[in-house]
Parts: sequence; structure tokens; C-alpha cells
Amino acid sequence: MRAYAPTGRAHTGAPHVVLAERPQPRPRPDEALIKVEAYSVNRGETFKLEESGASWLPGKDVAGLVVQQAADGSGPEAGRRVVGHPMSAGWAEYAAVPTSALAALPDGVDSVRAAALPLAGLTALRLLRAAGPVGGRRVLLTGASGGVGHYVTELAAAAGARLTAVTGSPERGARLLELGAEQVVHDVAAATGPYDLVLESTGGGALPASLARLRRGGTLIWFGQASRTPVTLDFFAFFKGPESATLRHFHYMDFPESFADDLAALVRLVAGGRLHPELGRVTDWADTAATLVDLRERRIRGNAVLTLS
Repeated sequence: MRAYAPTGRAHTGAPHVVLAERPQPRPRPDEALIKVEAYSVNRGETFKLEESGASWLPGKDVAGLVVQQAADGSGPEAGRRVVGHPMSAGWAEYAAVPTSALAALPDGVDSVRAAALPLAGLTALRLLRAAGPVGGRRVLLTGASGGVGHYVTELAAAAGARLTAVTGSPERGARLLELGAEQVVHDVAAATGPYDLVLESTGGGALPASLARLRRGGTLIWFGQASRTPVTLDFFAFFKGPESATLRHFHYMDFPESFADDLAALVRLVAGGRLHPELGRVTDWADTAATLVDLRERRIRGNAVLTLS
């Protein structure tokens, strides 16, 4: 079969991958073999590609057809369309996916939209679960124009949150207003506050600036560092507004719920018209390398999905 593998950095400094022949995966007893129809690429994967050697095969978001059910009898049967979240090796014609990270797709959900769900959708769903009830609360979301940001905006607005989204441009913010954001600003400094909850994914100077807009006793959940810049905090700055605030670290894998259950929940929301994957780019998988560069340089809004003919 053919699959993408990392080759190091191209002359531009961006991560580079190449399509090559590889052995078809041999599933473990609890894994199903999936014929991949579409996969999504994520900005975080571009960072990992910069750091990893050639032994790591990228690909965490796939959708396609079960061609071999798991040997232990778990999970969807052969012939079922599914969405999956393997930990690696999904940018390929075939992928072995644990049944604990698979959900069946109904006829109304196509593979392109499904492929945009796993990493971004699971992160958004679990981030809001970590935040607790958001109905009526003022929420500030940074880095809102990516795949996670679109899902968080729609889910939080549907739950009654008064959400302010921070994006880099008016063009990127227009869709967030349609999805239910109360306000869109293009710099944290323009967000007035005070906010009950901050969901921060940018790092650098954005985190302390967001923290300063938190109400006394509020909560900031830190779930990313897209700027690649470390954060510096001043202890005494807490006394100027967010006194007794809570600062939490978040990672989407630190939950007891299975990926399969949460993927199934996301699929139900899409099928019911209550969640809309934001497809910033849909193209043939031959364009994977170029898409990685554009994603890394923030030239794609929402999710980027590659399709296999």
C-alpha cells in the first residue's frame, strides 16, 4: 500500500512528507483494518513532524470502510463506514485502528466531514466537559479560527455561553459569529471582560493578557501553545483583577471516557445538524505536503481534509 512518511524538513524549514510504498498494517486483536477514504491533518501534527524521526508515521484522523473486523469480535463489522482516531499512521491507504477509537457512520454523514471530527472534535468536546456548565457564563476563547475553535464556539453557544472569540482577522471571525459567538475580536487586548472562563490555546503574551481579563475567582484552561512561545506570568498581576483565579492545564487524552463513545456523540451531533465541521480545505491526498505548509503558516481556516480516490 501507499502511505505518507516524514523525511525531515524541506528547504523552507517546514516539515516534509513523501508518499511511499509500505507494508499493509497487520491489526492487533482489538484493531479493525480500515480502507481510508479521507483523513484530516492538524497543525499540531506539523509540529510533531518537525521533531520526530522517520520512524513515526503521521495520521490521527481517518474515515473509511471496515474491511476486516477486529479479531476479538469488538467494534464495527466489515462493510461498515466508520470514523477513527488512531495514534499514528493514518495518512495511508489502509490503517489499523483500535475499536476503542472507532465509531460507525450513518448514511447522512460523509467521510470528508467525518474525517474532520476526531482530534479537533474530541478536544473541543472534552475541553467543555472540563470547563463544566457554561450556560450564561462569559467565555473568552483564543486561537478560535482553527478546527478546535469552530467546534468549541458552536458547542458552547448551543449550551448558552456568551462567547468572545479571538481571531487574527475579520474574515476568520465571520463564520464564528454565524456559529453563535457573541463577539469576535482580533486581539486579546480588545476583549473587555471580565470573563468567567478563559479557554487559551495561543501561549506567549496571549495567556497573561487573557488572564488579566478574568473575573476574581474565575478559571483559565490552558489547552495549547500555537504561538510556540513560552509563557511568563507575574504573581503580583493576579491582584489587579483575577485574584484567586484557577489556572488549569488540559489535555484531551486525560479522560476516562472512551474515544469511541465521544466520537459517536460527535457523529450524532453532525447527523442531527447541531455540529458543522468547518472545512477550510478539501483536496486530493497528493496535496498533503503543500497542505501541511499552508496549515502551519495559518493559511487554512478550520479543518484541512485530504481524500483518497
